[in-house]
Amino acid sequence: MSTGEDPGAAGARTATLGPRRTPGLVPVTETMRTTERHEPEPAPAAPPEPAARATWAFWRLLGSELGLTFRRPRNLAMLAVLGVVPVVVGVALRMFGSSDDDMSGLVQDVAGNSLMLTFVSFSFLVLLLMPVAVSVVAGDSIAGEAGGGTLRYLLAAPAGRTRLLVIKYLNAVVYAYAVTAVVALSALVTGLVLFPAGDVTLLSGTTVPLAEGLLRIAISVGYVGAGMAALAAIALALSVFTEVSIGAIAGTVVLVIVCQVLRAIPELSSITPYLLPTRFTNFDAVLRAPIDVAALRDGLLTFGAYIVLFGSIAWARFSGKDITS
Repeated sequence: MSTGEDPGAAGARTATLGPRRTPGLVPVTETMRTTERHEPEPAPAAPPEPAARATWAFWRLLGSELGLTFRRPRNLAMLAVLGVVPVVVGVALRMFGSSDDDMSGLVQDVAGNSLMLTFVSFSFLVLLLMPVAVSVVAGDSIAGEAGGGTLRYLLAAPAGRTRLLVIKYLNAVVYAYAVTAVVALSALVTGLVLFPAGDVTLLSGTTVPLAEGLLRIAISVGYVGAGMAALAAIALALSVFTEVSIGAIAGTVVLVIVCQVLRAIPELSSITPYLLPTRFTNFDAVLRAPIDVAALRDGLLTFGAYIVLFGSIAWARFSGKDITS
């Protein structure tokens, strides 16, 4: 069917209008020069790594826990009491020891050198008062949160049960070393004020310089702190089994007292080396020449075994515990 239009006229109109275009599209001629002129936009900054965020959250929560622990009046009062005891011991030895012509070996050691008061104070405090202070903080760590109704809110945050348990234990360990350091510093300052400073005569009769005596005190602080950390693991394990913190605290203290009683029974001497309080007094290995490394090593291995054992018990109980408060 013919339209009656001249083919030549149609071709001329097509040439005039140009090539046919698709509606909505505008042809753009890309050249190497225009491509180089448009610089690519910078990529957005990558979000922080999950591991970095988790590490920051861990240290922030630990710092918050330490702040709460060392701001609590009860914990500060216990540190103050433990700091006063070496002062009382030193004053008593100074007053009553100087008037006694036949002084005992203990008084003679302290009167002969001020550094010995630190070891004497550890001997008095490491078997009861220091464990009580550590048990209060560690035993209250989980049970106190459960009894106060805040444990559920702590676990609602993306902290995780294992991480929370580790933070609570590290907090107790820091407090245990704070207790040990307070006793040592108080005894050291009191000894320097009340008694002469100089070369230290060890239990083996060897005399060592003052600087080496201070180094031996530092070693004993590290050892005694490790023993208190092992006791904190026991208190933490008891803390996850109850919602009453006094129960975990009393249970830990009773355990220490029972171990002391068992140590006094000669027929049970075979189990004495495995009782935790037996190793508390091994710090006197630094008062021998040379230092009794074997005694310190055995004590540290015992502390490590208690930490692993009771830490595993605490984790197994806490990770599967139904939190209702």
